Amino acid sequence: MSSTPAVYADLPLFPLHAVLFPDGLLPLKIFEARYLDMARACLRENTPFGVCLLKSGAEVAQPDEPAVPESVGCLAQIEECDVDAYGMLRVCARGTRRFRLLSHRTEPGGLLVGMAEPVPDDIPLEGTDALAKFGACAEVLERIIETIRERDAASLPFAEPFRFDDPTWVSNRLSEVLQIPLRTRQKLMELADAGVRIDAVHHYMQQHQLL
Repeated sequence: MSSTPAVYADLPLFPLHAVLFPDGLLPLKIFEARYLDMARACLRENTPFGVCLLKSGAEVAQPDEPAVPESVGCLAQIEECDVDAYGMLRVCARGTRRFRLLSHRTEPGGLLVGMAEPVPDDIPLEGTDALAKFGACAEVLERIIETIRERDAASLPFAEPFRFDDPTWVSNRLSEVLQIPLRTRQKLMELADAGVRIDAVHHYMQQHQLL
């Protein structure tokens, strides 16, 4: 098993109006030259790229509006790719682990490249109250998945295996699927404690009568 590097040097970055979580799926339509080159390099070398929520700026390059990424993002590994009839590259990437940007620069072709450090895994869930909330959250997620499967199994936004006994996996999937503002979703992704994330999504679902 390969060890986690202390630093990710020259990590290609893809700033988006989206938050990627570990084990989350990210479908992308890639047409800009800088990202086509990035995707080809990642496929050729079997390396990840970094997905960051846009703090400011635009996804598509604008000369007067540079993209500024959030400091915490998630590595993405391309699992599927195809080219459509219009030459657009369609990929599905999967989140692996979180990182924190230490610095970033813009390459001549417009690609953002960063130096980053890995973010440690979540602190484990502890306490009777936290375990009870986790159980309720897991039940809601199971119902959500079953509802989507009955309606259109192909549209399921989660990858198997489903780990309903894992607080990090459950809280991440709920953070993805609930109608939560992007900035709040970013804060949930950044949390170091699975119990705090479980508590937050549990509170949200109570407020919106999903429990």
